[in-house]
Amino acid sequence: MKKLIAFLFLSSLATPAFADITAKYVTSAQISVDMPYSVTNRAGSTYSLSGNNITPSVTVGDTTTSGKIGGLNLGSLTNNVPALLSTDTVVTTAGSAFSKTESIFVGDATPSTVTPSSGIAALPVFSGQTTVGSGGTAGSLALTSLSSGVHTCAAGGSGTSCIGSTTVSIEID
Repeated sequence: MKKLIAFLFLSSLATPAFADITAKYVTSAQISVDMPYSVTNRAGSTYSLSGNNITPSVTVGDTTTSGKIGGLNLGSLTNNVPALLSTDTVVTTAGSAFSKTESIFVGDATPSTVTPSSGIAALPVFSGQTTVGSGGTAGSLALTSLSSGVHTCAAGGSGTSCIGSTTVSIEID
């Protein structure tokens, strides 16, 4: 019985395993400085006319057309701004109350080319929205990546960032 127990004990010992072990170390580092930018939106031209007890008319050249309103002449553009076609009005029933509201907003002309020099260019003044980003300043921005996976980032100025990452993977077949 003792021999059988000894045999079972020896046969149950783990046999050596043969395996492939692969270790991968991936280290990456990135620093960036934002560039200056500007976004501008031109405002368009608008025209409106409303009223009570008035008769509108439009005169083009020597021809007057009653019952029409003028407005924006899209056939006559200067720097992408349409010319105004005037509306003449007369009171329809004399002695009666009348009202007239006329408004025009002349939109922005197309600017000449804007060329930046040493940063942000001087922007044209638009009636629409203008957004300006001043961009980053590198300052003392630096990033050190060690093979141990330790990353050290020295802070830069505004508009800067640094990213360091290490990925370790172990595969056992």
